[in-house]
Amino acid sequence: MIGSLFLYVGIRRTEIPKFLFQILFVTGILIFLFHSYKAYRHLVKGESGWVNYIHMFLIAPLLVYIGYQQEETKRFAFEILIMLAFTSIGYHGYYLVTSEK
Repeated sequence: MIGSLFLYVGIRRTEIPKFLFQILFVTGILIFLFHSYKAYRHLVKGESGWVNYIHMFLIAPLLVYIGYQQEETKRFAFEILIMLAFTSIGYHGYYLVTSEK
């Protein structure tokens, strides 16, 4: 579902409804806070938290940037969002297909 949202926003760019920019902004903040907590928990346990770091330092700032800049967002941000959409769809789709029941 998130991959589809990223794809829609990345393709439509400034033609999306105004409220969607606000949703992206808030979602970016929530993603950063949630994955910061999860990264801390992994760090305490001595485990790797690489997925959390990707969310904290790549996805969350990008969503906050797009949500804050709205129609003034530079094209490169939307192109990165499209790449993340395909990455998300591929990564989660792979695990959905290969997961054991």
